[in-house]
Amino acid sequence: MSRSEAHRIVERIARESYGRLVALLAVRTRDVATAEDLLAEAFAAALEQWPTQGVPSNPDGWLVTVAKRRHLDGLRRGQVQVNGEPHLQMLASEIEEASHLSEELPDRRLALMFACAHPLIERGARAPLILQTVLGITAKAIASAFLVSPASMGQRLVRAKLNIKACGIPFSVPDQPDMPERLNAVLEALYAAYSTGWDESQGASELAPEAIWLSRLIATMLPEEPEAKALLAMMLYTEARRGARRDARGCYVPIDSQDIELWDRSLICEAEKLLHDCNRSGPTGRYQLEAAIQSAHIARRLTGANCWPAIVSLYDHLVSLTNSPVAVLNRAAAVAEIAGPDAALADLRAISTDKRILGYQPYWATLGHLNLRAGNIETGCEALRVAIGLSTDNAVRQHLRRLLPS
Repeated sequence: MSRSEAHRIVERIARESYGRLVALLAVRTRDVATAEDLLAEAFAAALEQWPTQGVPSNPDGWLVTVAKRRHLDGLRRGQVQVNGEPHLQMLASEIEEASHLSEELPDRRLALMFACAHPLIERGARAPLILQTVLGITAKAIASAFLVSPASMGQRLVRAKLNIKACGIPFSVPDQPDMPERLNAVLEALYAAYSTGWDESQGASELAPEAIWLSRLIATMLPEEPEAKALLAMMLYTEARRGARRDARGCYVPIDSQDIELWDRSLICEAEKLLHDCNRSGPTGRYQLEAAIQSAHIARRLTGANCWPAIVSLYDHLVSLTNSPVAVLNRAAAVAEIAGPDAALADLRAISTDKRILGYQPYWATLGHLNLRAGNIETGCEALRVAIGLSTDNAVRQHLRRLLPS
C-alpha cells in the first residue's frame, strides 16, 4: 500500500471515528486533552506502519490499542508508585482485550458529551467543547459558529479541558434530576454540528448524519424532553430538502426555487409527528420554535398558503427568547415578504453594528438581496461582494454572482 493511500484511509477513519475514539479514551484517562494527544499519536503510528503492514481488520480497535499502550508507557515512565500498580494491571488487561476486538468498539460519546456539559464547566464553553471533542470540529470553525474570535474560543476550550481533569468530573450520563441543566448545552452543540454539516463545502458533510444519529439517541433516551424531540424534528425538516439544494449541474438552489418533488416526504412526516408530540408537552422552547419555522416554510411550498405572517410571529418569539442576531436577520427576511424590503432593512439596522454578525456570510447575502430589491443597487452590490468573499461554497458564490446586475 502506498503512503498516500494509507494517508487517505487514516483521514477517512479520523473523520468517521474521531469522536467515538476520543470519548472511549477520555472515559478511561479522565482527561480529555490527554485522550486527544494519545489518539493523535495513534494516528501518527498508523501513518507510519499501515503503508508497510497493511490496514488492520479492525482499524478503530488498533488505534485504541496503540493509544492505551502509549498511555500505559507514560504512566510507567512517570514512576507510578506501588498503589498505582493495580491501575496499570487493569489498563494492561484492557489493552490485551482491545487488541483482539473484531467488532465495533463501544460508543461512549454520550458520556463525554454530558461530562462536557457539567455545571462546573464555564457555560460558554460547554457546547463548543462537545463540538471539538465529540465531533472533531476545529476551534476556528467553532468560533465562527458561535460568532466569537478563534483566539477567545481556543482559550475557552483549553480552560474547559483543564477543568474537567482538575475537578474530577465524571464521564457518565447524569441522573434525571441533573439532566435538564446539562441537556441545553448538548442540544446546542448538536444544533451547531448539524448547521456546520449542512454545508457540504466545509468538508464536514459527515457531521449532519452524526448529529442526527446522536439527536435520535437523546430523543429516545429522554422521551419527556420536548426540546430534544424538537431539535431532531428541525434537523429532519431541513435534511428532507438536501436532495433539492443542488441542481443537476451542482448549482445552489434556494428553497423558493427547489423542486419539491425531490423532498423526502418520509422525513417530513417523521418531523411533523415529532413536532406535534413535543408541542403537547410545553412550554415552547427554542428548538420547538426553530422546528415550527421549518414546518411553516415546507407547508408554504407544498400548499401554496401564505405562511409568512406565521413565520414572522414565530421569529418574534424566537428573538424574544434568544436575543440572537441570526434570528433578527431571518425575521427581517420574512418581513420583506410581507412589508417589503425597506421595512426589512429598517429592522436590520438593529444588528448592523453587532460585531458577532459582521463576519457572518448570510447577513451580507441577505443585506445585498434586500438592497437590490429596494433599488439600492450600489449598496446591494457592495454587500453581495462581501458575501461572496465570505462564502466557502463555490456553488453559493456562483449563485450570489448571478444576483449581481450585469
